[in-house]
Amino acid sequence: MNMDCVCGAGCVKDSATILKQIKNKYPACVHCKNPKLKKFKPLKDQIEFKRLNENFGLCICGKRHLDVVMAHILKIMIQEGIRDENSTLRNTCTPLITPAYPTKSPPYLMENSMVILTDKITKNCADKIINEIPEVKGILYGDIRETVGLKDSDSKPNVYKLLAGCDMRCDVVFTPYGELCIYRNQAEIHVEFSKPVSPKVEILKTFLDKYKNPSILDCTCGPGTLGITCLKAGAKRVVFNDIWYPAIKMTLLNLQVNGYDTDSFDVNTGLIGSGENFQVYCQDIKKLEESLQEKFDICIIDTFPGVDTENFINSVKGFCKEVIVIS
Repeated sequence: MNMDCVCGAGCVKDSATILKQIKNKYPACVHCKNPKLKKFKPLKDQIEFKRLNENFGLCICGKRHLDVVMAHILKIMIQEGIRDENSTLRNTCTPLITPAYPTKSPPYLMENSMVILTDKITKNCADKIINEIPEVKGILYGDIRETVGLKDSDSKPNVYKLLAGCDMRCDVVFTPYGELCIYRNQAEIHVEFSKPVSPKVEILKTFLDKYKNPSILDCTCGPGTLGITCLKAGAKRVVFNDIWYPAIKMTLLNLQVNGYDTDSFDVNTGLIGSGENFQVYCQDIKKLEESLQEKFDICIIDTFPGVDTENFINSVKGFCKEVIVIS
């Protein structure tokens, strides 16, 4: 499988490269300025905004404070008539940093380090932002309150619309077994925000600690975060599955990014990929028992918020010793 992004701009890097660079990526240098912009006050009323230099806050190191980048985006939106003059930084858009790494203070961004999501924009405005603001690598049209993906076999899929640039993002996920780098084509995969401690991983660890080298079924794997965590924890076998094919493509990519070689297969077979101690499927959960014909120590069910998990549990409890519902 090709580990490069479809945009061909080198968006995808292996986890070792990312983790080596990330800790020094977002802090300010000695010359960086914090303009101390106010998030709930219109730009036109902020003297701090008017004092920004002709490079719009760009430091000699090539970085700009996140708030300055957001102000630049808002300025263009106001010029294009997308937002009015009383708009604030808080209601401009949702910034999705890449690689996303928890920091104690707002980051200073470099080129191609953010995808933005907004429910109010035009194609012309998106193109202008991409052309004029180097930190923005992609612009998505959609509502952050609407979950992206496929909830179950009876639902219709929901995706965001990529208006300009590239939507490939990376999140750094902290686990007790090491840090993971998880990529997402953000138009097709649900948004999650990096945290110093992942609540989902903490729940998973309490079950993993009960077994020595367990077998795992991650039956709603999304981009593969929890299943890869299990591999890092020493699981003897992990089966990844998701009914949403874009999620499975990201799982295969994330396995490779985090050091697991994969072979790819025909999507029509249900089995999409495999490695030394894992397999990747794209199937309705109701068909998994027949396809797999094996028993598992732990099954992970991580559905979207508000989804009734009863059907999921009933589909796997016959061939899984324990079922963890994480949401």
